[in-house]
Amino acid sequence: MATTGKQLFTTLDADGTLTVAIETVSLPDPTGNQVLVKMEAAPINPSDLAILVGAADMENASYSPGKFVAKMPETANAGSKARHGLKLPAGNEGAGTVVAAGDSDTAKALVGQRVSCVPGNAYSQYCLADAAMCLPLGDHSAEEGASAFVNPMTALGFVENAKMDGQDAILHTVGASNLGQMLTRICKEDGIGLVNIVRKDSQVDLLKELGATHVVNSSDSDFMPQLCAAIDDTGAFYGFDPVGGGQTVDTAFKAMEQVAVSRMTEYSRYGSTQPKRMFIYGRLDTGPTTLSPSYGFGWTLSGWLLFPFLQSAGQDTVSRMRKRVRDNLTTTFASHYKTRVNLEEMLTKEAVTDYRAMKTGEKYLVTPWS
Repeated sequence: MATTGKQLFTTLDADGTLTVAIETVSLPDPTGNQVLVKMEAAPINPSDLAILVGAADMENASYSPGKFVAKMPETANAGSKARHGLKLPAGNEGAGTVVAAGDSDTAKALVGQRVSCVPGNAYSQYCLADAAMCLPLGDHSAEEGASAFVNPMTALGFVENAKMDGQDAILHTVGASNLGQMLTRICKEDGIGLVNIVRKDSQVDLLKELGATHVVNSSDSDFMPQLCAAIDDTGAFYGFDPVGGGQTVDTAFKAMEQVAVSRMTEYSRYGSTQPKRMFIYGRLDTGPTTLSPSYGFGWTLSGWLLFPFLQSAGQDTVSRMRKRVRDNLTTTFASHYKTRVNLEEMLTKEAVTDYRAMKTGEKYLVTPWS
């Protein structure tokens, strides 16, 4: 028997018109290893915004109950031809209660349990999810479990990746974010050096309270000397950046090279041979990534995405990571939310322009039934 509920969809037309709207849909009964989840909470992560709003002009968009229509700039629209005309769901992750299951034992065992899941259409009242990707939450609330996958597994992934590459220190360019706070706790627990870059004194205080040792404020006049000192102390020639555009990565590479050169015993016209690596894992700034290579020839810039990393890490590592998240959901991996909105409220101009700004520590939570 089909289940009916509300669900958000986003469509980008060839002329650059972006339409995001709530529709009523009917979901088929789950089969095989599928479960039907009555969704209770879903966060709006930066990774969700690319498909939800992208670079669209939200200030001049047309807003109506449960819907907005905006225009995508030509450059952004041209780079999105593959999705033209497709009506896509949104919402990477969330939490809710399993109300029906397919015929596999794994799926049946979850009926009646509250789980976190990664369905890809979490901005809905009901969704079908793979039982293998569901994490039973036990006594945890849906709000506590809503962000149990993307940020926790990403932060853990950074540390696991560093260990695999023989690194014992990490640089992170947005240290005070929800993910950054998790990374601070993880690195402290695992004995991994961490250099945090933040933008405000209040963010310095926040991370210091969490036990961070090296927190550098990019607004300080002596930011670069501070950053170099922190890298020198930790050996953090390996970093992660969610900004993407602008000069953030360039600044990190320059600081790494300054430290590496200061350790050289002989001059080289080619700079240091110290390997320096940065990963871009988001596009908070959708502009071009600006590099001015003056940091030797040992630097590497790569992209980093969670799911490809998990596939490469292997099932044993992923299982260990998920267990760690579940066991520390309200401590190491706790998430905090600025505002809670329902499906219709998340499409109002006030909400969209606020969460689209991606301000540090101001995450939104969608509660589909409120």
